[in-house]
Amino acid sequence: MKKRSVISWVLEFAGRKRVFFVGSVLLAMLGVAASFAPYLIIARIVSELLSGNKDWSFYLTQTIIMGVCWILRVTLHSVSTSLSHIATFTVLGTIRKQVCEKLATIPLGSVLDDNSGSYKNIIVERIDAMETTLAHIVPEFTANILLPAVMFIYLLTLDWRLGLSNLVGAAIGLVFCTVMMIKSRGGYEVSVQKTKKLNDTAVEYINGIEVIKAFGKTGSSYEKFVVAAREGADCFIDWMRKCIWPQAGMMAFLPATFLGVLPIGLLLVKNGAITPEKFITGSILSAGLITPLVIAFSYMDDILKMGTIFGEVTEILERKDMERPAAITKKPQGSDICLKNVRFTYKDKEVLHGIDMDINQGEVVAMVGPSGSGKSTIARLIDSLWDPDSGTITYGGVDIKELPLDYYMGQISYVAQDNYLFDLSVKENIRLGRAGATDEDVINAAKATGCHDFIMGLENGYDTVVGGAGGHLSGGERQRICIARAMLKNAPVVILDEATAYTDPENEALVQASVARLVQGRTLIVIAHRLSTIVDADKIFVINNGNVEACGTQEELLKSCVLYRKMWDAHIMSKDEDIENASGQELTRKEA
Repeated sequence: MKKRSVISWVLEFAGRKRVFFVGSVLLAMLGVAASFAPYLIIARIVSELLSGNKDWSFYLTQTIIMGVCWILRVTLHSVSTSLSHIATFTVLGTIRKQVCEKLATIPLGSVLDDNSGSYKNIIVERIDAMETTLAHIVPEFTANILLPAVMFIYLLTLDWRLGLSNLVGAAIGLVFCTVMMIKSRGGYEVSVQKTKKLNDTAVEYINGIEVIKAFGKTGSSYEKFVVAAREGADCFIDWMRKCIWPQAGMMAFLPATFLGVLPIGLLLVKNGAITPEKFITGSILSAGLITPLVIAFSYMDDILKMGTIFGEVTEILERKDMERPAAITKKPQGSDICLKNVRFTYKDKEVLHGIDMDINQGEVVAMVGPSGSGKSTIARLIDSLWDPDSGTITYGGVDIKELPLDYYMGQISYVAQDNYLFDLSVKENIRLGRAGATDEDVINAAKATGCHDFIMGLENGYDTVVGGAGGHLSGGERQRICIARAMLKNAPVVILDEATAYTDPENEALVQASVARLVQGRTLIVIAHRLSTIVDADKIFVINNGNVEACGTQEELLKSCVLYRKMWDAHIMSKDEDIENASGQELTRKEA
């Protein structure tokens, strides 16, 4: 498949505002014409002075015309830049929106393969870095290329030898430029990689600072960040060190038009090949010929950066979407869920090996098993966060790949073990479960899941802002709010992926009782580490090493499944130890 150019992506992202880019270019071209006129006027003034013209009104008129051209040029440039900025911010906004929308339509595994710091770096800093290039390159690069081109063509019409003499310094400068480009090959790509590593390491270090301090790993953990920062600086230094001398040579010779114009022009005048007036005109035009090109060449780094950044952005946008239709062609009958021979590979390793599961409408189903056995992966496949490599998952008798993603997502409420709250009020975080829910609906959901009392104890009750990622609340409080949000969604299927892992026994019992009331007539899928909370489940699937090792009720599994029996014994022993410890602490308090 042919790779799309950056220009085609920019025009697509610009949408209806692409006409602003076109207008910006046209105004820049008119500005070029306004910039070119003063050079001709100056040449004419010098010629008239040499010929002895003492008509001061002529010079005044020419000077006023030059001033008008300058004002016109500045005005056209300002309007051109304004148009390009409007189009540019449309492009940047569209890119960010499409990248975020894309992350919602590609498989979760594709997102998890990259560090969250990488996405933050691309969506915020990297895309923002394109603003200067896009907003200025259209009018200014256009003008700084067109103006020298027009001047050079005019010089050739004056005398082709005088015109070509302007290229002597440029030819030497281009040799240095070629050397610089060869030496800098791959330098920017390396700097991008090192900067990306530095961003990822910084995000990881900041997110883990609590653990680092708690376990006294400040030195070793900080060293990783220091190394990344040093490598990030060194790659730029090495890159610049390779290019400094060729760049200095290029910048010295490229604008040196007089290097060829003065000796060759004077020789042509001496031999009578051109008139002094033409030589003066050519010299004046030569003074303004290369400087705009040098300014244009200064954008080359930005152009290269934009190509690299667009490569990162388009890599995300070109990832394969989850295959889903736009509209329902076959309506599910009920909410039975069936997995048949489902296999799934994550990072080149198969983690599920032919899973078969039947979950009937209205059942309470639990999945248990050792850590890393594949329980959460199955839950995410059921929730359509991933697509299985093979096999089928049906909902109401219809393959979920034949259902629109928005429709199917509306059928399931998913509460993961790593819950997330937005930096909004408690009320708005719960309301995310169902758009348009009233305050009364929110409060009822909170009461039903045992959240109401602790919410009312917060500083501003339901209007309390929870902070970034819910940082102002405890882990258990965040989980219960997420459960309330899921309950408010009122979906036919509810998945709790170890959602009560951080709640104390009293609150866990309250949440479990609330869940039991709220899911009546609905399907509940629970991934639990506390086996006592799922003893009444209609079915318990024992997952081990990516396989369904057994399925049955609590009593059936205790008799037939060795693994479940061991897990149950370990759970009971752990509960007994907790009770003994609690009793010991209570006795100590009394003695004190």
